[in-house]
Amino acid sequence: MMRRARGEIAALAALAVAALGLLTFAEVADEMAEGDSHVIDQQILLALRSPADPSDPIGPGWVELGVSDVTALGGYIVLTFLVVSVVVYLLVIGKWRNAVMVSGASVSGVFLSELLKVQFGRPRPELVPQLAEVHSLSFPSGHAMLSAVIYLTLGALLARFHKRKRERALIMVYAVLVTMMVGASRVYLGVHWPTDVLAGWALGAAWAAVWWLVAWRFLRDRQETEDDIRETDANIMHK
Repeated sequence: MMRRARGEIAALAALAVAALGLLTFAEVADEMAEGDSHVIDQQILLALRSPADPSDPIGPGWVELGVSDVTALGGYIVLTFLVVSVVVYLLVIGKWRNAVMVSGASVSGVFLSELLKVQFGRPRPELVPQLAEVHSLSFPSGHAMLSAVIYLTLGALLARFHKRKRERALIMVYAVLVTMMVGASRVYLGVHWPTDVLAGWALGAAWAAVWWLVAWRFLRDRQETEDDIRETDANIMHK
């Protein structure tokens, strides 16, 4: 009973995250499409560069190198390797339902990101020199969105295997932290407008929450069936 109550509370929280994320994405997309966010986008990008030389980001040289390493955590190669490794591990230990959740959230997130980029067609920033090589369109940020989808999904999955609240909270804090660092790195490197990243975070969190809800419903039904079987077996044994 306690487990079911905790699951339902978590489901309500995930539903709230999904709703808030979708509303935030819609609002940011509307502001971007109307051009209302352009001024603040420009101000933030310029604030991260030296006033005397827009090609020089603020901070010492090691910061730029560190940010370049951080941004790689949201790249297709790193995320693909991470997802494939996790999915293979889950399949090996017999957790195929979890493997389906992780792969489904990740693959669908990629398609959704690319579809929206084409739909909005926003070009990359040219206000400051870009410090990383990019080829796709700008809105929403694929790095920010896919980091949110994958790291939050994996964080939620890993948290399920821990009983204590502090452990689950710590895992989710790290997942959110990595997601935020990846998104912020894209703005620092000048390859995304800040609203690109904000929209990516919002939609990625919503997408991860939706997939968590689907998995929770699916796995809950299975857990309840197993509990019923155990209860029936226990009754038989007592008789």
